[in-house]
Amino acid sequence: MSVAPSAQLGTATSADVVIVGSGVMGAATAWWLTRLQPGLKIILVESDTSYEKASSSLSASSIRQQFTCPVNIRLSQYGIAFLREAEQHLGLPDHPVALGLQEPGYLYLAQEDQVAAMQTAHQIHKQAGADVALLGPEALRLRYPWLNVDDVALGSLGLSGEGWFDGPALHQAFLKKAMSQGVQRLHDRVVGMDHTASQVTSVRLASGSTLRCGQVVNAAGAWAGEVAAMAGVVLPVEGARRTVFVLSCPEPLAQCPLLIDPSGWWLRPEGRFLIMGAEPLHTQPGLPLEPDWSEWNDDQWASLAHRIPALAALRVERAWAGYYEMNTFDHNAVIGPHPALCNLYFINGFSGHGMQHAAGAGLALAEWMLRGASQTIAVDDLGFERLVQNRPLRELQVIG
Repeated sequence: MSVAPSAQLGTATSADVVIVGSGVMGAATAWWLTRLQPGLKIILVESDTSYEKASSSLSASSIRQQFTCPVNIRLSQYGIAFLREAEQHLGLPDHPVALGLQEPGYLYLAQEDQVAAMQTAHQIHKQAGADVALLGPEALRLRYPWLNVDDVALGSLGLSGEGWFDGPALHQAFLKKAMSQGVQRLHDRVVGMDHTASQVTSVRLASGSTLRCGQVVNAAGAWAGEVAAMAGVVLPVEGARRTVFVLSCPEPLAQCPLLIDPSGWWLRPEGRFLIMGAEPLHTQPGLPLEPDWSEWNDDQWASLAHRIPALAALRVERAWAGYYEMNTFDHNAVIGPHPALCNLYFINGFSGHGMQHAAGAGLALAEWMLRGASQTIAVDDLGFERLVQNRPLRELQVIG
């Protein structure tokens, strides 16, 4: 898929809103802003218009309710409802939206020493209205006869509202619809920001142009920390490489959910294949976006074959790598304005669950920018102030 040609600017111009980055977060924010207030002049500045390195293109694009922070559950609940109706929201006459949404659930498996944490998480899920059930080994065997649960004490299964979808298609739909509503995308790179003590006044571009701006949104994904630093702001977000392996299995795994093993790896169907990932062996920030084949080894194969005996005969077809935009402070998103630079806004640091939260996060930020508060979804817990106050909001169910 492709979008319309990028806008070209002269040496100086202005915009109501400059959004740095046109991945799914930037595109969703632009779409919501122009839907809520038509006529806004919004410019998306994007250096990688092929999205070759964008997390929006490389995400495993799954959605779950099973978080331990209620704000993340709220964003997922909004997100699944939006995905189910994406065509109504984002469809265009020449660009229908087909996301291939499937909802077989997430299945977390726990061994005996992990049961207490799973039960605590379950109480959070139920209090937030998530449709999640705890299943013992016998119930798991009946539902998934291909799954070895001999060493499993408990499972947590999302009965609805969890699954996977075509993330790049969602990104393109947000982008196309936003541009149909008057948003411009500029193929350029932000290299600096001019600011006073209280606001950003302009954004400087690699081309030599300057964009005067009413508001600025940092939607730069894995590069958000670098963009924040241009305004003298410390944002603890960095690119954390994750490798995804594509596997073939000789036997079908009926009703296979997205499975999270007690050892830390995850696996789900993708068409006629399976995809899987695990906690990385190398964790330096900004590693090259090349698969880390050292993560595929005999121990990993043995662990997969132990849990799913049919995978003893698996074949690794290929692999790819993408970035989590990791918030190293607490593994949660930062949404909202900077407390001092009042017109600088953030939508960053989703730490692996950004694609599923894009619709709700974009709405929350757009409402904050236009109305002074997020009204539809309460996301105040994710505000920038917690970074300044050293008040982490820790998400305990981070995958990989």
